[in-house]
Amino acid sequence: MLAPMRILSVGNLYPPHHFGGYELIWRGAVQHLRERGHAMRILVTDYRVDALDPAISEDADCHRELRWYWHDHEFPRLGPRTRLALERHNRSVFERHLTEWKPDVVAWWAMGGMSLSLVEAARRRGLPSIAVVMDDWPHYGPLVDAWQRPLRGRKRLGRLVERATGIPTLGSLADATDWVFISRYQLERTESTVGSLPRARVAHAGIDTALFRESPAQPWRWRLLYCGRIDPRKGIDLAVECLRLLPPEARLTIVGDGDQVHRDELTATAARLGVTDRVAFERVPRDRLAATFADHDVLLFPVRWKEPWGLVPIEAMGVGMNVVASGRGGSAEYLADGENCLLADPEEGPQPLADAVGRLAADAGLRAMLRAGALATAARYPDTAFADGVEDAARAAIG
Repeated sequence: MLAPMRILSVGNLYPPHHFGGYELIWRGAVQHLRERGHAMRILVTDYRVDALDPAISEDADCHRELRWYWHDHEFPRLGPRTRLALERHNRSVFERHLTEWKPDVVAWWAMGGMSLSLVEAARRRGLPSIAVVMDDWPHYGPLVDAWQRPLRGRKRLGRLVERATGIPTLGSLADATDWVFISRYQLERTESTVGSLPRARVAHAGIDTALFRESPAQPWRWRLLYCGRIDPRKGIDLAVECLRLLPPEARLTIVGDGDQVHRDELTATAARLGVTDRVAFERVPRDRLAATFADHDVLLFPVRWKEPWGLVPIEAMGVGMNVVASGRGGSAEYLADGENCLLADPEEGPQPLADAVGRLAADAGLRAMLRAGALATAARYPDTAFADGVEDAARAAIG
């Protein structure tokens, strides 16, 4: 039997202080790895959310000590002394955990807005590490790291600053760690930024099969659902706008949290279109999410941006829910138009979304066929498979 590993898992947000599904994927992987006997320690920022999900408890070995460059959905300008103090604090915290806990490998998760000097510090120590990439942080991370950004492409200046401050200057991000990607799309997108990653692995995220189980099929009731982070890139405005193209009994529930400014914009859009009474905003505990899916007819996933993966549609499929989505980014690797979902192009506005919902409402046979395809798709993506990929990558990094 292979020996258990000690894995220090580093990132910016970790449940219950989190915004979206990618942090929940991280938490699920940690739980599975612990069940397999591995020791897991979490090191994240000191950020706190106001309202916690009561279904998610705090991790027993989660240390919320790091500082980051992000604040209130922005990356504010910081003076040199403030940046130096932040970097020195993070370096001290990181080194303390390395010394006290002695991990075999470091796993970098969501590193956007984080001190990438930590990645370089681990490399120089000869400490194995893996980067688990579930968003675009390898692309935007170096741009919003206020310490590293002025040093990019300026090696001589980087050496001088490092000599004066002791903060490592990031070299090649591609060579600083091993890589695991949530989708083939995200791997290719990252390679376009950091360069070729010939040893990178793809481990598709999956669902908690104990939580998202098949529910009995229901008659059509014009109950539409969006679930996920409230963010302008998600196309939620299209879901609101399509209501005016659907019968008056159509209702939209928006489940999630995130950008309050955009939520206000969605409320204003509903008022302008005269559908305020047909739109409801809710927060649902994680353990009630499957029941929420079962209580609606169709999940709308009209994202405009190319999502790295998009787990919510698979979770809905696991319950047997019909899905209408844009199929962009990583979600194109499992969404098949007319087989397990209907696709609607967000660039064409709300009409394609409304048309797809109308097709589902009018055709019980179509709904049944897509439901069967959705259940089959969800069965191919258990969350244990994602944990397998992370575990294998960590072992390979150790050597």
